[in-house]
Amino acid sequence: MTVTIIDPKIALIVIDLQKGIVSLPTVHPIGDVVKHASALAEAFRRHRLPVVLVNVDAGPPGRTEQPRRMTEFPAGWTDLIPELNRQPQDHLVTKRTWGAFTDTDLETYLKSLGVTQVVIAGVATSIGVESTARHAYELGFNVGLAVDALTDLNLDAHHNSVAHIFPKLGETGTSQEIIDLLDKRSP
Repeated sequence: MTVTIIDPKIALIVIDLQKGIVSLPTVHPIGDVVKHASALAEAFRRHRLPVVLVNVDAGPPGRTEQPRRMTEFPAGWTDLIPELNRQPQDHLVTKRTWGAFTDTDLETYLKSLGVTQVVIAGVATSIGVESTARHAYELGFNVGLAVDALTDLNLDAHHNSVAHIFPKLGETGTSQEIIDLLDKRSP
């Protein structure tokens, strides 16, 4: 369902737009994803709404059938990209699992502000974004996903998340549709 309502207390969560991740081969041009996520961040800041910037510096523990790509990250890999224009009031979350809520202060931070809805953007659609969206939904947040501010390393995985998973967790829309709804709100 297209994003229809913006709650009075809404926050933006930008997942893993960091130097190491944006250098990976994605299925949609990363420049477009960055442009849309940055526009969302600026709009949320303009409306004095929380912006949460998330980076990852480890992988979840446990065995998997697929080997991990990296066990150690090169210098600068976790640095947020400058296009996000991080501001002092932005909240930084460094995660060590796929989802931004697991073993971080994100839930406490959002609830302390009275946030009832989150909009999520970033990379990778089927991993960090989907894990964060699922957890947000389970915690009782209304979830919105900015589909033009998302991409993945795998087209099938991206499509599955956008077409089949996200409609069960919340509403989807373009970054411009979300910005337009923010701009229509009363101050």
